[in-house]
Amino acid sequence: MNDKKRDMFSMEGHTALITGSARGIGHGIALAFAEFGATVILHDICMDETLESALKEVRQFAPASGAVTGNLSEAGMGSKILHDAVATVGAPDIVIANASVQMRKHWLDVTPDDALMQMQVNFHSVLQLFQAAYPAMQQRGWGRLVTIGSVQERKPHPEMPIYAASKAALENLMRNLALIVASDGITVNNIAPGVFNTIRNHAALSNPEYVKKVREKIPVRDFAEPRDAAGAALLLCSQAGRYINGTTIAVDGGMGVM
Repeated sequence: MNDKKRDMFSMEGHTALITGSARGIGHGIALAFAEFGATVILHDICMDETLESALKEVRQFAPASGAVTGNLSEAGMGSKILHDAVATVGAPDIVIANASVQMRKHWLDVTPDDALMQMQVNFHSVLQLFQAAYPAMQQRGWGRLVTIGSVQERKPHPEMPIYAASKAALENLMRNLALIVASDGITVNNIAPGVFNTIRNHAALSNPEYVKKVREKIPVRDFAEPRDAAGAALLLCSQAGRYINGTTIAVDGGMGVM
């Protein structure tokens, strides 16, 4: 690949805030962005060994990167995280809303608090985060807003009704915002992961019977690793993806079409 083609995917000169990026899909994307030249702002609930380790990895490629903390289940935290990111590293021109809460429960057992927490983290905090990030992007005339959805947007899991509903709402918000902010030089897109081999899924994927059942629903017959979502994110946020707006890229091994 020649240098001109490499430049299409370069993240040089860009600053990306990625929520929930101390581990899992968020960290896979963060590390790839740093490798391609972006300054990265990591995020987790608190500054612990996991976040410190993730930041150390990222700084090997992007020394100016930093980290912010905050529990997105708390009202107003979306705008606070953006404010802290600006104070720590600078205004991000890329925001990837990856953090989410997922509860497995029969729908009759879902409490009001269960539902409110999932909607707060998975939907309301994303809207607030994007609202806070938008003015600087608008002034710059360039920006990327990316939501991390789920295969459950289209194929709801019967044990996660509120999570699935929150991701469907987020996908709808993405399409709406894509129409509103495109004239400002800002694109808005969604990545819909399938079954990823992350800490969140370790318990479920430790059951051989469950693993066999799930594999049969995935055409590629394999689970994704955190960095498998990084290529889609790089495409959407780089010059290579400048004309992609208001769409969802499924990273699910074909699960969504079965």
